[in-house]
Amino acid sequence: QVQVVESGGGLVQAGGSLRLSCQAFGLSFADYGMGWFRQAPGKEREGVSCISRTGRSTNYADSVKGRFAVSRDNAKNTLYLQMNSLKPEDTAMYYCVAGCFGSVAKPMVAPEHYWGQGTQVTVSS
Repeated sequence: QVQVVESGGGLVQAGGSLRLSCQAFGLSFADYGMGWFRQAPGKEREGVSCISRTGRSTNYADSVKGRFAVSRDNAKNTLYLQMNSLKPEDTAMYYCVAGCFGSVAKPMVAPEHYWGQGTQVTVSS
């Protein structure tokens, strides 16, 4: 049974930083592109960033380019999202996904994918 677990969300002031982490169990982590999506209240889920299986390729939503950085440690089965210069509009539930294309222009889930339950990020102004 596949389980995807996020951690690291919280409340932060505008301009601050947070680092999200994600672990996936029940699958071969290194065989999956990994990624982050987010969903704000009343809005559709949107892609934030994906990273390829090796970590050599990444992509980002235009709204987070230059502020967020995705990385992975295959030895630890862990995905990260370093979020800097946070803005109130970054407030959302952030979801980790196993099965994400990091080698295309924008974040995109793969046909086979697994979602985590999400971690809340709230940025106050």
